[in-house]
Amino acid sequence: MPFFDLPLDELQVYKPARTEPADFDVFWQTTLSETRQNPLDAQFKPFETGLALVESFDITFSGFGGQPIKGWLNLPRQRSGKLPCVVEYIGYGGGRGLPHDWLFWVSAGYAHIIMDTRGQGSSWSRGDTADIEPQGSSPQYPGFMTRGILDPQSYYYRRVFSDAVRAVEAARAHEAVDANRVAVTGGSQGGGITLAAAGLAEVQATMPDVPFLCHYRRATQIVATYPYAELSNFCKIHREKVETVFETLSYFDGINFAARAKSPALFSVGLMDDICPPSTVYAAYNHYAGPKQIRAYEYNNHEGGASFQTVEKLKFLQGLGW
Repeated sequence: MPFFDLPLDELQVYKPARTEPADFDVFWQTTLSETRQNPLDAQFKPFETGLALVESFDITFSGFGGQPIKGWLNLPRQRSGKLPCVVEYIGYGGGRGLPHDWLFWVSAGYAHIIMDTRGQGSSWSRGDTADIEPQGSSPQYPGFMTRGILDPQSYYYRRVFSDAVRAVEAARAHEAVDANRVAVTGGSQGGGITLAAAGLAEVQATMPDVPFLCHYRRATQIVATYPYAELSNFCKIHREKVETVFETLSYFDGINFAARAKSPALFSVGLMDDICPPSTVYAAYNHYAGPKQIRAYEYNNHEGGASFQTVEKLKFLQGLGW
């Protein structure tokens, strides 16, 4: 894939005006207040993996609407004192899989929580969490991007982003976790969820990789790849609802969450990424309100830095004294 977006020197200063509804903060304060009316009820059930050095737990906690959200917690079997925790969100279509799929952070001495993404987990990794819609949805294009998109109250990611905040709260509920050292991370969809969690919850570090769910309108105008193409195809059929679609999406744009996030951040971007275009990543990065760094991978597509970036993230947390 050749370069198709802005040159790097323009990306580095690309900071488009944010499209933000006047009631953005009230919308999310109300959403989270309603979510928290249900007890968190975080449960950590020991899960035997046969691994000698890792202790794993099958997690269930109360997410949006009091609905049960699954996850894993991996801990070093040998530990002393409370541990910093990395809460991780998963890419589009994937699920939590099995505990032994997630051994990097626990091997480095961290507590590691992996949140299952409701309704997903059948494309490339198994999930175990249903998406229980509180109300009927409008017509949608296959996938998750347009589920309930004609009203922010019913939009799919309202539920997912609320779950993400509760996952941070579940992490802090475990006795092995240092509540003052919680980081959020994820790639692609997981990166977009990471930005939402950083803007809505109190976290101490933020590490979004090639984040999705940012600068939606530009993304749909410069790439024809999925999942953004789900939005384009919906608008292609529902011609009269285009502005309604993007008004809803303004409540869920990573740029707007980035503008509210204050914890130290490490981003990554692939400069040939035709799934999450570089300008959409830099738009979120340049609006990010806290101290920040970014690693740009010049000849990489949506894989970004892959395992090279994982090493960068470990160095980043170690640099924070974790």
